[in-house]
Amino acid sequence: MAQTVADVMTRDLLMVNPETSLQEAIQLLAKNRISGLPVVTQAGDLVGILSEADLMWQVTGAPLPAYIMLLDSVIYLENPSRYSEEVHKALGQTVSEVMSRDQVATIKPDASLKEAAQLMHQKKVTRLPVLDTSGTLVGILTQGDIVRSLAESYQDISADMAG
Repeated sequence: MAQTVADVMTRDLLMVNPETSLQEAIQLLAKNRISGLPVVTQAGDLVGILSEADLMWQVTGAPLPAYIMLLDSVIYLENPSRYSEEVHKALGQTVSEVMSRDQVATIKPDASLKEAAQLMHQKKVTRLPVLDTSGTLVGILTQGDIVRSLAESYQDISADMAG
């Protein structure tokens, strides 16, 4: 029988809210050796994900956008609004200023691990918040969860072959 997301997801979740200080969130990530946190409102609604990648702007700072000068005018070669977002992330002090919020990919608990892996690959994400039918966050599924499940299935096959 194929495993579902509910079979392997992490249920005991650490979460932050948008107003959580970045310092507090960073400490939570480091202390628990995790790479991301779901961001939920006081009402329990998922509004984003804070990942290690989001925090890299804190270290690197935002790059200057490419531009050219023409007759005392600045012409940006890239979208300046993207640069503004990167500066905001580099200077952010709260989770809401740094988190990823653009259509967070989610999955249902009864989805198969195959579906979850395909969604992660397609969306280029390393974790999926798991929402029940009412939209409540009930778990999180990471690539590590899927790999551990795969390792267990290989152990089971090896044990069957040996016995």
